[in-house]
Amino acid sequence: MFQHEIATARRAELLRQATEYRQARQAVQARRESQRSQEPEGQVREQRNRFVRVA
Repeated sequence: MFQHEIATARRAELLRQATEYRQARQAVQARRESQRSQEPEGQVREQRNRFVRVA
């Protein structure tokens, strides 16, 4: 009986941890999406002359 209670408590703890992890990942994803929507979309500059050619 005692083992069943321990297993039930462990399962509940794992579910809480999974929920917290999922919420944290969703918050990170939402922050990234909001930052992307605020960035102006413009032309990408060509970076060919950025580095000097070597022999």
